[in-house]
Amino acid sequence: MTNDERYLEPGWFTRHVFNPAVAGLTRMGLSVYGSRILTVRGRTSGLPRSVPVNLLTSDGTRYLVAPRGTTQWVRNLRAAGEGELRVGRRRKRFTATELPDADDKVVVLRRYLKRWAWEVGSFFDGVGGDAADADLRRIAPDHPIFRIEAES
Repeated sequence: MTNDERYLEPGWFTRHVFNPAVAGLTRMGLSVYGSRILTVRGRTSGLPRSVPVNLLTSDGTRYLVAPRGTTQWVRNLRAAGEGELRVGRRRKRFTATELPDADDKVVVLRRYLKRWAWEVGSFFDGVGGDAADADLRRIAPDHPIFRIEAES
């Protein structure tokens, strides 16, 4: 299971510059290296909440990885079990299943870090995509991962 205590809050630059820039480009239809806008129903308010995320596709399966730990979008997705991913005008509804802290999670973390370590590597305690499986297992509880499936 995940470590619900770990959450790395974004700094001022990320909240006010980086995330809004990535979200704006993604809303215009320009995916920034796999970016999507994730929209999930708020667990308390019931209102839609949106945030830019990196969508990992590996062997035909799509995943959302939470590099900062148990964020608000993670808590909302756990509660709702479904959401929407958007690039430009293209919107895709999905259902989500959280992965347990097992070997499947290690494989996904490795692939995620190989692709986005340049952006999010600092949130993984010095563990990179080329790390030993034991190191990836050690950090796995700190990073919720969801397998997402398009609604039919």
